[in-house]
Amino acid sequence: MNNHGKKMIAPILIVTVIIIYYIIVGASLIIFHVPNLIKIIILGISVIVSATFVFILVERIKEIKGGEEDDLSKY
Repeated sequence: MNNHGKKMIAPILIVTVIIIYYIIVGASLIIFHVPNLIKIIILGISVIVSATFVFILVERIKEIKGGEEDDLSKY
């Protein structure tokens, strides 16, 4: 595995854990009797947050592959 691959492991693992968490939250809403409005709100927020994390992950992978290891170096 090259140096870029090693730097992508942590962001991928973090996003994976967060998405698994939201899947568990969604499944628990289905299992437990929660009012439908609350289910829709929580699932909507979960989907939005998960999609945002995936977008950020894709951007981070592009940065790593492009050689921008540290965003703070630009400032």
